Amino acid sequence: MKQISLIFTLLILALSVNAQETTNTEEITGEALLYYQDAVNGDANAQCNLGDCYYKGQGVTRDYNQAVHWYRKAAEQGHATAQRNLGFSYHQGQGVTQDYTQAVYWFLKAAEQGITEAQCNFGAYYYNGVGVTQDYTQAVYWWRKAAEQGNDMAQNNLGFCYYHGQGVTQDKTKGIELLRKAARQGNKLAQDNLREFGYDW
Repeated sequence: MKQISLIFTLLILALSVNAQETTNTEEITGEALLYYQDAVNGDANAQCNLGDCYYKGQGVTRDYNQAVHWYRKAAEQGHATAQRNLGFSYHQGQGVTQDYTQAVYWFLKAAEQGITEAQCNFGAYYYNGVGVTQDYTQAVYWWRKAAEQGNDMAQNNLGFCYYHGQGVTQDKTKGIELLRKAARQGNKLAQDNLREFGYDW
């Protein structure tokens, strides 16, 4: 039987924990300069946006250490997008030591705030038993939350579970319905699953 692999749909961050704030504002221009002062003053949105600038090299030299520094500051204030980004970095072990326990911690915080990508990834952790005890029922719980918000990967994963009766009472009709929702959004895995099961979308 097919295993659902961990699917991470957003940028995977190459980040590091021990960054120090840039103090030479002459090195900061454009978009990054717009966020810098508010970020230094503790604004979580500005911190997350400045982290994005460092990650992408927009208005600053690309610096993953600075990106994680600013993401962490925002995440510790409860900023859901920054929490999701830290989850990605811990999962990948890029810029930080790979640590699934920390990835679970940050993904859960973002998932509880309704970030669908974090909900979907948290479900994948439960499905595959990564950083948590394998639990199909919990996987279904988190995928349902994300699927209800239109997340195509969660719809695919939840449809797969319904089709096979994993973590939920088997219901092939509901499984195909969910897979079709995902496939119609362009999700290639859902399209492949439907083809394999003998259905169109």
